[in-house]
Amino acid sequence: MLAAVASVQFGAALAKTLFDDLGPGGTVFLRVLFAALLLLVLWRPRVGGRPRRDLALAAAFGVSLAGMNLSFYGALDRIPLGVAVTFEFVGPLGVAVVGSRRALDLLWVVLAAAGILLLSDFGDFAGLDSGGVGLALLAGGFWAAYILLSARIGRVFSGGSGLALAMVVASVLLVPVGVADGGDALLQPGLLALGAAVAMLSSAVPYSLELEALRRLPEPVFGVLMSLEPAVAALAGFVVLGQDLRARELVAILLVVAASAGAARGAPAAPRDA
Repeated sequence: MLAAVASVQFGAALAKTLFDDLGPGGTVFLRVLFAALLLLVLWRPRVGGRPRRDLALAAAFGVSLAGMNLSFYGALDRIPLGVAVTFEFVGPLGVAVVGSRRALDLLWVVLAAAGILLLSDFGDFAGLDSGGVGLALLAGGFWAAYILLSARIGRVFSGGSGLALAMVVASVLLVPVGVADGGDALLQPGLLALGAAVAMLSSAVPYSLELEALRRLPEPVFGVLMSLEPAVAALAGFVVLGQDLRARELVAILLVVAASAGAARGAPAAPRDA
């Protein structure tokens, strides 16, 4: 899980360097496409003979992947990486809170709300692009769906075969926006190489690691470790992109991390198949 967190956030920072040439749509299309090709070669999933409900689950997982990645990259084009991931983390936090019934969860909601308000300068989004904030929150909704579907995919499909099928679905869905945004630049060898690197860091490696982690860890523990995402995103934005954050924004990120960790720790583990 720790390797997955670091990989996906530094991959996102690298992806932002491609936006000038490919745009967010072209970048996310290359990322998902290369990841799908790699996973297909690695796992060679079989479609024939599988129940329709399994294929429908993989398709739904693919929709969540396409939506999560596209909306997040759109947000990343407008607001800093650490800020985008903090807003996006409303999704995983919601999953953790809904999964728990303790009175203490009210504290985590208050902490998260305080972090979001502090990040937005107490409700005033004048310093942030409102469209970027909206896209980050939308990505959070898709991220919540991804968490719930990922656990089911790991129980239904062996290895990474379900993930491979889902990535193919996501690639097909992203073709129109990818071609429209990237155009001829999608054929430049240097950009293709960087796109492949982003695919490895942001999709193939972390998604595979998360699937394996969900087979070994209770979902609350998984959520606690995932709560490090906003902090690691802020670090990646600083190291790779030179995005400085003010003290107020750093405190806001830490509040959301603390709220997410606390809520995830108290969430009950979902029943697992043998």
